[in-house]
Amino acid sequence: MSHRVRRLLLALAAAVFLFLGLVRPAAAHGFTSTVYAHVTAEGDSPLRTELKLEYDLLVVSAADAGSDDPLFRAGTDAFENGDARARAEALDSHRRSVVDYVTRRVSVTEDGTACEPAPVGGTRMGAEEGVPYALLTFDWTCAGGGTGHGTAGHEIRSTLFPDAEGYVKGTKTIVTYAVDGRTGSAALDGGHPSFSIGQSWPERFWEFFRLGAEHLLTGTDHILFLLALIAGSRRPREVVLAATAFTLAHSVTFLLAALGLVDVPSGLVEPVIALSIAVVAGWHLWRLRTGGAPAPDLPAPDGGRFALDRAGWARLAVVFCFGLVHGLGFAGALGIEAAWSWTLLWSLLVFNIGIEAVQLGFIAVLFPLILLLGRRSPRAARGVTGALSAGVALMGLVWFAQRVTGS
Repeated sequence: MSHRVRRLLLALAAAVFLFLGLVRPAAAHGFTSTVYAHVTAEGDSPLRTELKLEYDLLVVSAADAGSDDPLFRAGTDAFENGDARARAEALDSHRRSVVDYVTRRVSVTEDGTACEPAPVGGTRMGAEEGVPYALLTFDWTCAGGGTGHGTAGHEIRSTLFPDAEGYVKGTKTIVTYAVDGRTGSAALDGGHPSFSIGQSWPERFWEFFRLGAEHLLTGTDHILFLLALIAGSRRPREVVLAATAFTLAHSVTFLLAALGLVDVPSGLVEPVIALSIAVVAGWHLWRLRTGGAPAPDLPAPDGGRFALDRAGWARLAVVFCFGLVHGLGFAGALGIEAAWSWTLLWSLLVFNIGIEAVQLGFIAVLFPLILLLGRRSPRAARGVTGALSAGVALMGLVWFAQRVTGS
C-alpha cells in the first residue's frame, strides 16, 4: 500500500469516526418544538393570528415562579390527568400570565410600528402527533386602525421557546396566511424569527429550502442512512440508483403525510427509521463477508460492471421501502396543517428540494473519495466501507433499542 493511499485511508477513517463520535445516541433530532400560526385578515377587520403551542411547554414557560407558581401546579396536574377540558381551564384561570408570555414572544408590526394584541375567546385544546396543543387566538390592531394588512411593511415575529427552563433546544414556527387575497407560508426559527407578509417568492423559496436543508443536516439518522447507502455502493450508477429510489420513496410519503392524507404515529416511524439504518449498513457487511461486494469501481463477480444482480435489485427494493418511512419522518419536521392549496404544495416541494440538495452534495463529496481509494487499493476500500458500515449499523441498533423501549 503506497504512502498516499495510507494517508487517504487514515483521513477517511478519522473523518468517519469523528462524525460517529459526535452523534448523540439518544435522539436523532434533539428536543425541538413546532408552533403553528395561521394569519388571516380581510377588508377592515384586524389581523387575526391563531396560534397552536405545545401545552406543557406553554405552561412551564408562562409560569413565573417555577413549581411554586399556581399556573405550573394547575397546568401540570391537568396535563398528567389527560383531561382536555381541565387543561383549557388551567390556562384560562391564569389567562394574564399566558397572554403576557405569548405577546412578549409574538409580535406584529406595520411599517415598523407595533400593533396592539387582544385575546379572542378562550383557550381551545388540540393535538399534533399525539402531543397536546393549546390553541390561542389574537386580533392585532395597527396604527392605521387595523387596515393596511398585506403591505410589504407588515411583519410577524415569533421567538416562542426555548426559555430559561431549557427543556427545548429549538423551535420552528410554521406560518400560513391568507391576507387580503395574499396567500403563502413561511418557516421561522431562532436564526430567522420574522417575515413580511409582502415577501417576494424568492424569499419564500429560500425560507423553505433552508428549512429542508437544515433538517437533513441536523437529522443525523437520515445522514447515517445516506452513509450506509454510499458505503454499500460499488459504482456511481449503483449509488445514483439507490439515492433515486430513496428520493422517490420519501417524496411520496412526505407529501402525503404533510398534506394530512397519511397519518402514522411517530412512535412507530422513529424506531423503523433507526432499524433501516442498521439493515442497510448490515447488508453491506453481509456482502463483504460472503464475498459479494467487490471494491468500489471494480467489476462485479459475474464480470458485469454496470448491470445490477439479483442482490442489487433486492437492495434497491429495501431502500425504497425504508425511504417511504423516512418521508414520514421528514413530514413530521414540517407539520403544516392547512387546507389543500397550490401555495401549500409549493412550500412542501421547496422543503423537499432543500433536503435533496444536501443529500446530493453529501454523495458528491464522499463517494468520489471512496471511488479513488478503491482504484488505488481495493483492500483498503473494503476496510474503510466495512468499518463505516459497522459503525453505522451499531448506531442504528442502539437508536432502535432506545426508541422501542423509550429510554
